[in-house]
Amino acid sequence: MARAVDERYAKRLPPGQYMARDFPVLHVGDVPRFDPTAWRFRVFGEVDSPQEFTWEQFLALPARAVTADIHCVTRWSKFDTQWTGVPTKYLFEVARVRPTARFVVAHGPFGYTANLPRALAEADDVLLAHTYEGKPLEPIHGGPVRMFVPSRYFWKSTKWCTGLELLSEDRPGFWETRGYHNEADPWKEERYW
Repeated sequence: MARAVDERYAKRLPPGQYMARDFPVLHVGDVPRFDPTAWRFRVFGEVDSPQEFTWEQFLALPARAVTADIHCVTRWSKFDTQWTGVPTKYLFEVARVRPTARFVVAHGPFGYTANLPRALAEADDVLLAHTYEGKPLEPIHGGPVRMFVPSRYFWKSTKWCTGLELLSEDRPGFWETRGYHNEADPWKEERYW
């Protein structure tokens, strides 16, 4: 449900957005079942040291907490959300990403992908989040792991993320090939091509 925006938040609300009271749920396909014994996360492509992590290994990686506003292309925004996860930049360092890698594609189930410039994916607030508001990220919101990119519309924050592919050339993802904007900056209202 939308509510009136308090003056202290008004400058944080991008154009065309409303403040959501709850956390709306939107996704393609069914919520996948999570089997911690079979789950794997990969970093591959334009890297010198491809990586694959089990769930136990992934949870042991260095984590960071981020508090940020999130904005969905369907016009809702939620303020001061708290996420914890592995910084994308850390994974890129471990995988020894090549200088030729200028783009990242986040992979999820059902063939879902979302693309980002590498420079954006390396921002300090971009995570592979496994915790939301101090609790394990619920499957309905993308758990066990969701790519978290708060500076872009939320479809770029891939739910049930299973890997990051580094590329030398941009490759539009699932929604981008269906007419959504490649850049997805909520402050510029980059909703559609």
